[in-house]
Amino acid sequence: MMVKKMTMLFLVLTLALVATACGTTADRNGQKEVVKLKLGHIAAESDAWHKGALKFAELVKQKTNGEVIVEVYPNSTLGNDRDLIEGMQMGSVDFALVAGVLSNFYEPYSILELPYLFRDKEHLEKVLYGPIGEELKAELLKNAQLRGLQFWMRGPRELTANKKIETLEDLKGLKIRVPEIPATVAAWEAMGAQPTPMAFGEVYTALQTGVIDAQENPRALIASSKFYEVQKYLMKTDHVFGYVLLTMSDITYNKLTPEQQKAIEEAAKEATDYQNKLVFELEDQLLKKLTNEGMEFVELDVTPFIEAVKPVHREFAAKYGQELYDKIVNTK
Repeated sequence: MMVKKMTMLFLVLTLALVATACGTTADRNGQKEVVKLKLGHIAAESDAWHKGALKFAELVKQKTNGEVIVEVYPNSTLGNDRDLIEGMQMGSVDFALVAGVLSNFYEPYSILELPYLFRDKEHLEKVLYGPIGEELKAELLKNAQLRGLQFWMRGPRELTANKKIETLEDLKGLKIRVPEIPATVAAWEAMGAQPTPMAFGEVYTALQTGVIDAQENPRALIASSKFYEVQKYLMKTDHVFGYVLLTMSDITYNKLTPEQQKAIEEAAKEATDYQNKLVFELEDQLLKKLTNEGMEFVELDVTPFIEAVKPVHREFAAKYGQELYDKIVNTK
């Protein structure tokens, strides 16, 4: 009887050990829970932003072995710039591509939006990818709980309108849509226009119905938003050499493992190289597309425009960071 009991006990223990071993193997070899994250932006699927965002999502999936999936939502699906930023602060949006509206959440970013601050794209690159850019990202995290992963380059902003603009006088009374950025509003007022802050998703209809006469954006957004259907002239003002910041919710970041965080940072860097190359390869193609769609391309002397906004430069530098402004201007 004792032998029988011992045999039964041995069998029970053996089965328990086997079950435990099987459970451990499943945990070790089975798939971990997939983390799904949302990335929103305001551009269309044809834009370099969207293609860069898809590359970022692809790289994140690859580098985390499928543990982290980034779902990309273009066309303001998750809201306009302000919605996306507030969503990241609350943790309901995980990533976004946002730019000048960041100045409403950390005011020194206003300086980056001053027309004719940057001489050319090379000047912008040296600022964004040097100590100034790193400082800007660190301060954004500290002051707005938004984690700037990487700055992405954009084509220069151009003015479009239904009348030809060649002088400052031509801007007088022009109702121009601008993003919700105080520096942009002040600059266009100084140039004689009537700036109208408006969410990007409302711009096409406002142009179509005559609520506004003009707008300003890089060629990529002008083309992808089909503004050529409701605007006749494209003026080569090159008034802002700008950026978009691939931004992450700090709430989301801190929920991830160190390995996942590292993978996201690496993916962001690689996606930046991809997007930056793409955006400037497309510039000449976009000009051809816009002229083929019926827009007239207007060259103009921007010297009077530069002079008109100098008082705005002084005002915003004094208000939001003379040291930052001077470091940007003096970057060679």
